[in-house]
Amino acid sequence: MSFLRQYLLAVQSFTRLPVTGTLAQWAGSGPETARASAAHYPGVGWLVGFVACAVFALLATALGDTPFAPLAAAVGCIAAALMLTGGAHETGLARTADAMGVAAPAAPAPGIVRDPRIRGDGVLALALALLAKVSLLAVLAAQSPAAVLGALIAAHVLSRFWPLLLASTLPSLGDAGTTGVRPLSARLDPRGLGIAAAWSVLALAIAWLAEGVAFAVLALAAGGLALLWMRRLFARRLRGFTDDALGATQQACEIATYLGAAVGLRVG
Repeated sequence: MSFLRQYLLAVQSFTRLPVTGTLAQWAGSGPETARASAAHYPGVGWLVGFVACAVFALLATALGDTPFAPLAAAVGCIAAALMLTGGAHETGLARTADAMGVAAPAAPAPGIVRDPRIRGDGVLALALALLAKVSLLAVLAAQSPAAVLGALIAAHVLSRFWPLLLASTLPSLGDAGTTGVRPLSARLDPRGLGIAAAWSVLALAIAWLAEGVAFAVLALAAGGLALLWMRRLFARRLRGFTDDALGATQQACEIATYLGAAVGLRVG
């Protein structure tokens, strides 16, 4: 029962789904419960991934075999994911891009990350991220319908596992963000990381079954490389992480997973 309670609290924390009333009381609350629920962050990725897959499949079927159907379906599934999550991670990406663009290279920038306004660097980063997602999903769909669905599941799950590793290896800068992902600010114990890894292994297995080993391995490797790059950036510029930095990491790893899957589909 504690597993289900923690999962419901993760859904409440990381999506806009109404976990309220009696259900919210049953799920519980408090710092320890919130910290434990972070282990199910990749499990929330399963929920978001299934919704994205359903919307993509419905739109692609409704639009038929037309040249721009994959693009339209990609836009639709991304919009559905945004509505489900409230765009918290995208906001984190934009605000982190602003911080990285304004801060001096050798100086920490937590004060800039606390600024709620989104400036030019943030707008550009958000636009490029959305374009990257749409184009890569369209590339995958053009090659194989199973590939785009497998990539959506893998990307939404794995991209929510990598920030947990980042939070376990860098110091937290405190409540510097406003994206609503505060349960991730505390480090998970080995058991919590094991639960998160189990959610992720299942998603990787789906990708493997969908399109083979190269598809799954390159998707995993690309996401891991994105994590290493983001960790190096935050260690050097922020000297730690914020909630927004974790949101930016999720976005970078999601895009990298799509890219790795697309390359793996071609070489596999």
